[in-house]
Amino acid sequence: MSQHKITVTVNGQAVTQEVESRLLLVHFIRENLDLTGTHIGCDTTSCGACTISLNGRTVKSCTVFAVQANGGEIETIEGVAQGGQLHPLQEGFWEKHGLQCGYCTPGMIMSAKHLLAHNPDPSEMEIRQAISGNLCRCTGYNKIVEAIQYAAAKLNQPTPEEVPA
Repeated sequence: MSQHKITVTVNGQAVTQEVESRLLLVHFIRENLDLTGTHIGCDTTSCGACTISLNGRTVKSCTVFAVQANGGEIETIEGVAQGGQLHPLQEGFWEKHGLQCGYCTPGMIMSAKHLLAHNPDPSEMEIRQAISGNLCRCTGYNKIVEAIQYAAAKLNQPTPEEVPA
């Protein structure tokens, strides 16, 4: 099998490794980098459990070869919390009970993060559309939508520097 040297930035850290040309990005993330928050669900892009950010776009990492990510920037669920603080989406999933078994949660959060980065005040329909590529077998989606609405509201709050004195 043919080996290729790839360099990617994963959650802000540069990584260079030799990989087989057929290695899927989801396996590279989970097995080579030991970042197991990205889940493997279906291997057919149906479930969204493997959703990550690649170069600012959400992708289902089960259908991307690791070599295709060469030179790219990857964000996984492990990179969402910053400085020991949960991202408002993670907090929202906790506060609004947006998860049950939790298997779909990393992919849901990655899709929702992309949505909120491009649409800071989405409607319920826009949220449902944005997560439509992520399947959940437990929640019925209502609590997930509430969690994303919670995060949007929190992200839209003015920071202390922005509040007039």
